[in-house]
Amino acid sequence: MWYQEILSELKMVLKGNTLDALLPSLLFVFLQSPLGLTSSALVAVMASLLLTGYRILRKQKSFYALLGVLGVIFAAGYAALSGSAENYYLPKLFNGTLLVLVSFGSIVFGRPLAALLSHLSRGWPMGWFLRKDVKPAYREVTLIWSVLLLIRLLVQWNLFRGGDLNRLFFVSFLMGTPATIIILVLSYVYGIFRLKKLAGPSVDEYLANAPRPWKGQKKGF
Repeated sequence: MWYQEILSELKMVLKGNTLDALLPSLLFVFLQSPLGLTSSALVAVMASLLLTGYRILRKQKSFYALLGVLGVIFAAGYAALSGSAENYYLPKLFNGTLLVLVSFGSIVFGRPLAALLSHLSRGWPMGWFLRKDVKPAYREVTLIWSVLLLIRLLVQWNLFRGGDLNRLFFVSFLMGTPATIIILVLSYVYGIFRLKKLAGPSVDEYLANAPRPWKGQKKGF
């Protein structure tokens, strides 16, 4: 069923990553006032280290958790040294800016980000994604992503410049994981709909060099 495929996609994206991303930021924001900037930064780093250690002991995937630790250390350290709590979010804002540029750039250069990510995660041949009766679906989904990412970035930069740390945290969270879930679901539904309208071959039909008429891609985007 289509909803089972969506649930599978969400599990791949959200498994283990939500807590790693949320807890250090949550502790930093709410402890910054009673403990001070330096102490709250240390707590955020310790929380990130403990989560990573837990994943290593449980033999779970720890590569992204380790990257998260480095990111938290850099962000917390920069905020503490600069004396500004808002600077904790500065590296994330720069990453968000880079992601927007990459997303729009992938459309300009004819390699939609949605297609590249699907190619890397599923291992489907890039040649299939670049077909004229397949590529438009991924280009349109990438354009939707790009616009939404740009809106999120503009809101975050505005709150950052205003020094509103609490609202910046909540907006970053709400426009992070919850928004990702909604976007993934809509992307999947719209993507399958567009592939059907484009009437191209499915991945299996492409690999088998099957002749027309094609059944088309009915599962997976």
